[in-house]
Amino acid sequence: MASITKEITIETSADAAWEVISDFAAGPTRMAPGFVTDTHHEADHRHVTFADGTTARERLISLDHDARRIVYSVVGGTAQPEHDNAAMHIIADGPHRCRLRWSRDVLPDTLAEPMAAVMDQGLVVIKRTLTHQGDPHPGPPR
Repeated sequence: MASITKEITIETSADAAWEVISDFAAGPTRMAPGFVTDTHHEADHRHVTFADGTTARERLISLDHDARRIVYSVVGGTAQPEHDNAAMHIIADGPHRCRLRWSRDVLPDTLAEPMAAVMDQGLVVIKRTLTHQGDPHPGPPR
């Protein structure tokens, strides 16, 4: 099984980032507008459409507000992994900065490279979208 871990620093508070990341129903569209073109929610599943036409049906596995961690799994759509388990974790790094750690275990191993590339592209948009979001007094740019 292939494992992928990506991490970025975002110039916003952990609470502001978590407010978006934890929104299972609409989070992908909110965190990555343009990269994700549509998200709709049904019970414990969401359907995500990406700008390139790729679709994913994702199931919510767990949502831990105390740890600021959401876990979900791709269970259908354009990509059909045998196994997928993804987690997004927000870690506070000061009052106006946090880190987003996004990890994924996937089978077959051949999906690791394309999924890692999508994660890299998504993180660029997420960082741009969430920087200074929700912070009444953002710190100076770094």
